[in-house]
Amino acid sequence: MAWFSRNRSVTLTAVAIIVAAYVFYAINQRVAVSMIDFAWSFAVPLVLAACVGVMGERSGVINIGIEGQMLVGAFSGFFTAAATQSLWAGVIAGVLSGMLMGAFLAWTTVKWQMDQIIAGVVINIIATGLTSFYYKSGQSLTHVMPNIDIPLLSKIPLIGPVFFEGGPIALTTLVIVAILHFALFRTRWGLRTRAVGEYPSAADTAGINVIAMRLLNVTIAGGLAGLAGAYLSMEATPTFERGMTAGRGFLALAIMIFGAWRPLRAFAAALFFGFTSALASQLQASNIVSLPQQFINLLPYVLTLVVLAAAAGRVRPPAAAGQPFVKGEGS
Repeated sequence: MAWFSRNRSVTLTAVAIIVAAYVFYAINQRVAVSMIDFAWSFAVPLVLAACVGVMGERSGVINIGIEGQMLVGAFSGFFTAAATQSLWAGVIAGVLSGMLMGAFLAWTTVKWQMDQIIAGVVINIIATGLTSFYYKSGQSLTHVMPNIDIPLLSKIPLIGPVFFEGGPIALTTLVIVAILHFALFRTRWGLRTRAVGEYPSAADTAGINVIAMRLLNVTIAGGLAGLAGAYLSMEATPTFERGMTAGRGFLALAIMIFGAWRPLRAFAAALFFGFTSALASQLQASNIVSLPQQFINLLPYVLTLVVLAAAAGRVRPPAAAGQPFVKGEGS
């Protein structure tokens, strides 16, 4: 009961999504499964990207460059897989390229104390320029990601075929969210990370290496961004297009805020965004309402503005997020 009281927002959001999904399931099973599947496909890269933001800001580093990290991950993952004809080589390349971009952000902001917002914008500009310059059309993957079936869990009505029967990156995302949430709030690493993001000078006094923690966490988080990019270009659709992240990195930042910098809440928020988009598409497909396709594509970003307006003043970011740390100085 204590967990539910501390996580009331994520609980209510999850319950609302489940109730709505099963109402649709009772009316039309095929439509309900299709909607939840669409919502989860939409949410996977957002969940991973939101976890990137959580790890960064919990450590005291604001990451505006998630969009660029995802784009580089999508680019390197797809073209590595196309060149080697190995999907796993592509995934590894996507993760490593994301980590490389994360290391760049970490080094420039933590070691060189560059403004964190500017560093993130630089990453986005570099990623857009490089992926556009080296982009080659006409390449495709000869193999697609395998479909993995989790025994027993995949047999659960409605949610089983969606969450526990799918591609490896989508299934891994569920594990990553659970592990990250547990690690942040139940392990020594999580305690130190939160201390570094809230009171770095006190953490330093207690013997925690603030700079090392920030460098490590932001670099590892970059790998999650690269994995999100690899999902877009290798699992969601086996192709790469210029700018295919389409603002998902910025949308993930809104989801992170809506989720109060907690992985499970961000997971529920991402599903909410996905389910809303799925609902709008289904209403249009069923001719219940007549909406231009452009409006449906715009809906997640309109929701972003609404969510940010609603969350303003109700959630508090980590106290030291965005503040450089200088050993021996108060923060």
